[in-house]
Amino acid sequence: MTTKASEPVSIRLLDREYTIGCEPGERDSLMAAAKLLDNKMREIRGNNRMAALDRVAVLAALNLAHELQQMRDEGEGRDRELVRTLDDLHRKLDGLFDNAPR
Repeated sequence: MTTKASEPVSIRLLDREYTIGCEPGERDSLMAAAKLLDNKMREIRGNNRMAALDRVAVLAALNLAHELQQMRDEGEGRDRELVRTLDDLHRKLDGLFDNAPR
């Protein structure tokens, strides 16, 4: 079993640079996530340049977590609807096969 070594990647959030370890194949995804977080933090901070960084970070994380939870909830609702539809189709098919001439 081989283990991929993480590589250092620099990201910028609210004009501050952070270096974190990242798996080689995940760099692009990490950079996209950092850009999303930076945009959300800037949106929350707005014109208040004196806003505490930790407060802005927590509010951004909470907003993103809320959006993620909403998407999960919507996905679960779609999954339940899909299961109901498939169950209905199975019942209809079973009815057709049960009534088919032999």
